[in-house]
Amino acid sequence: MDLCDIREVRALLGRHGFRFSKAMGQNFLVADWAPRDIAAASGADAGHGVLEVGPGIGCLTRELCRRAAKVVSIELDPALPPVLAETMADADNFTLVTGDVLKLDLPALADERFQGLTPLVCANLPYNITSPALTAFVEARRFEAITVMIQREVAQRVTARPGTKDYGAFSVYMQYFTEPEILFDVSPECFLPAPKVTSTVIRCRTREKPAVSPACGEAFFFRTVKAAFALRRKTLCNSLASVFPLDKEELAGAATACGLPPAVRGEALGLEEFARLADRLHEALGKKAPNGIMR
Repeated sequence: MDLCDIREVRALLGRHGFRFSKAMGQNFLVADWAPRDIAAASGADAGHGVLEVGPGIGCLTRELCRRAAKVVSIELDPALPPVLAETMADADNFTLVTGDVLKLDLPALADERFQGLTPLVCANLPYNITSPALTAFVEARRFEAITVMIQREVAQRVTARPGTKDYGAFSVYMQYFTEPEILFDVSPECFLPAPKVTSTVIRCRTREKPAVSPACGEAFFFRTVKAAFALRRKTLCNSLASVFPLDKEELAGAATACGLPPAVRGEALGLEEFARLADRLHEALGKKAPNGIMR
């Protein structure tokens, strides 16, 4: 069966009485080059186990099964397991897990299902869970790389550089833990039904260690990053003042000590600058509350 032939796909879905769900962000690939290129970009081979989310009818799943030692796909829609039982019947290295990826214990799943293999993520992610799913993959601390097709605007945020309009706290988060890169776009015409936005495939290679090592600790580092973007149209000091119990002079002093101009905005800071700023703020707060501050 050709899972990228629209006529065969419609017949398959009709046999199973399947209806697309907008709430679940269901858009199935029907351009045969796309699943091949996505699977190839994942780098999966006989030494890898691949976690897929939202397999749909299995067009990307099939390509992954041809490359990887094992593929585990997570599907939330109860209408799709019967479809996948038909389309993936000849794949003995495929396992379907029904459930919500945002509620599953991903570290435990990877440890159990991919013993002796290097885990990867490769998926055509449902649009409605893009950011939380990426966060869950990163927090699992199990996956060598995350190769996913997502909305182009989210891909631009993940890979954005300091000083650009797309750069924000999520950019810093993903770049702290991974090395993200945009690979290629997939147009709406490549899907059934066609979405209203262009999709982009990105690959995020997990760093062996985070990009920076702030002395204040990871939690306080990200507290600082979020504070810096809290009031995006304001200066860095004004934004930080909305979160930290320090006066403007103390905040300006911390910024100046990091070599930052007084009127700088949070979106101008790179990872190294955020690390230096977080350490300075942690030190300043420690002086005001010597018995301990939130890390």
